[in-house]
Amino acid sequence: MKTLIRWMLRFFPRPFLIRISYLFMGALKPFLKGNQVECTVCGSAFRRFLPYGVNSRSNVLCPECLSLERHRLIWLYLKELSDFPTKPRRLLHVAPEQCFYDRLKKFQNIDYVTADLESPIAEYHFDLHEIPFTDGSFDMIFCNHVLEHVNNDRIVLSEFWRVLRPGGFAILQVPLEPLRELTYEDPSITEPRQREKYFGQKDHVRVYGRDYPDRLREAGFAVQAILVSTRFSPEMINRYRLAPDETLYIASKS
Repeated sequence: MKTLIRWMLRFFPRPFLIRISYLFMGALKPFLKGNQVECTVCGSAFRRFLPYGVNSRSNVLCPECLSLERHRLIWLYLKELSDFPTKPRRLLHVAPEQCFYDRLKKFQNIDYVTADLESPIAEYHFDLHEIPFTDGSFDMIFCNHVLEHVNNDRIVLSEFWRVLRPGGFAILQVPLEPLRELTYEDPSITEPRQREKYFGQKDHVRVYGRDYPDRLREAGFAVQAILVSTRFSPEMINRYRLAPDETLYIASKS
């Protein structure tokens, strides 16, 4: 299974994977019945989750809603540590994840706007270096595991700051190497195999280090850091299959 998923991620475009994913997962769910792990997003329990990733991680992909560690962490924060479920807000969701998409659309207090370069489930399609919305258009922005793909993340972060209203917040997670002090990027590295070697994936243009929150601050955001291993119990981390070394950064516009 690890080999099959890794092969599909390498050779099929994301829009195609989005279209076929639920059919593929539906065939696997009967083999995963159990109650050892639980998804915070859809509430489903299984014997185990599926593997996922080009460099495959075991027991991380929910076969019901397709959530991963970062999605279950974000949803846990939104449900238990924020007023997200009740306060009226306008939300810009960039590269909308399937596990969130249908659920966010149902929130009566959320004016939900989706965007992506090519995703078939996105409402708007544009380049993040030039976001086609006026200043202060949104109360929230979700954009996860996207900044490692863009040419100039500092320009994109400044655009997010511009379209966010004062008092709003953004969740902008990136794949981050906790042992790496400084973010590494080199625009001269363009060959897919070299990008995979240095940045982790063939379509990544940088690998983030512990200085990532400094980039958020440079754009003007105030940053709250929530480290999984210190905020949640070992039992919760194991039950929900969170990544213990992941930090959730809440970027606010004061």
